[in-house]
Amino acid sequence: MSLDATTIQGETFVVNLGPQHPATHGVLRVKLTLDGEYIMNAEPVIGYSHRMHEKMAENRTYPQYFANIGRIDYVGAMIYNFGYASAVERLAGIQVPERAEYIRVITSELNRIASHLLWFGPFIIDLGGLTPLLYAFDDREAILNLLESVAGARLTFSYFRFGGVCNDIDEDFMAGCRAFIPRMRERLTLYRRLVTENVIFRKRVEGIGIIPPEICRTYGATGPVLRGSGIRYDVRKNEPYSIYPLLDFDIPAFAECDSMARYRVRMEEMNQSLRIVEQALDRLPSGPVMAEKVPRVLKPPKGDCYFNVEGARGSFGIRIVSDGTDTPYRLKLRTPCFANLSLFGEVSRGMLLADSLALLGSLDLCIPDVDR
Repeated sequence: MSLDATTIQGETFVVNLGPQHPATHGVLRVKLTLDGEYIMNAEPVIGYSHRMHEKMAENRTYPQYFANIGRIDYVGAMIYNFGYASAVERLAGIQVPERAEYIRVITSELNRIASHLLWFGPFIIDLGGLTPLLYAFDDREAILNLLESVAGARLTFSYFRFGGVCNDIDEDFMAGCRAFIPRMRERLTLYRRLVTENVIFRKRVEGIGIIPPEICRTYGATGPVLRGSGIRYDVRKNEPYSIYPLLDFDIPAFAECDSMARYRVRMEEMNQSLRIVEQALDRLPSGPVMAEKVPRVLKPPKGDCYFNVEGARGSFGIRIVSDGTDTPYRLKLRTPCFANLSLFGEVSRGMLLADSLALLGSLDLCIPDVDR
């Protein structure tokens, strides 16, 4: 490619980060304008995995659409099940049995830990360390074994039903959860010694990728990205749903606003999820796991509703408009990764390319969640 005088004088050039680059963790392309190794402009280019999930809702019945929900954020599919089921239940006036609510919270929090582990291992690989990935996947497999025993899947879960869950949990599942909790707490201690206190890791993330609170507000960032900028907002506390108000847990937040703060939020969140699972198991009531008299052909009355849950990456909201038929008239998804990615261009300006990968990894993006 020939270089014109302007390009030579400015010593700028354009490169593509992705859509096959491993650091983008999916089919995301970032068009970078560089001055040497410094980023002058970063333009995320999305749409490579666009599947028209919102439009597809208009020609699927409410139960059929469960399969789509598990493929939007496939790493945290159980929590997205929670959001969709709760939205339709609010629209249709379905009351969920208490035992089912506890089971929903238990499985969702286990899925949150699994999601954070899938972020943790590859994030360290982005920064040059391989060993933590092996430990993280070992822990994640233990969770997936538990979830598979009740949901029949290990990734794109479709476990929830309108009015409850499709399978009750048994003694083996509860015993497996109780054995996993102390094991995971020991692993979190190991991760602190192996990674968090590692001087090489700290040099790569401390003071890198500063996201001020006003930037989070401007772009609508939520989840660990927002809490890593010191704003203690979590849907489970600020807009409580299900049985979360009955449980004792903390919302970690750190005001440093850097990649290390977002890392610390997620590591502490795993510990808080263990607290939630432990309390839910201790208080698990007996009773049915499905509401009675849920229609086989669900036709919610005309109207619309909005429901949001705290996903592993932030606030996931669903607005459903019903026209009284068995398919939604309109469905709109508010996914956290789209907002979290949108701030990358502004925040990365002036950063070294190598440091921008630490910033990008600290956002914990799921690309199908961006594209939908």
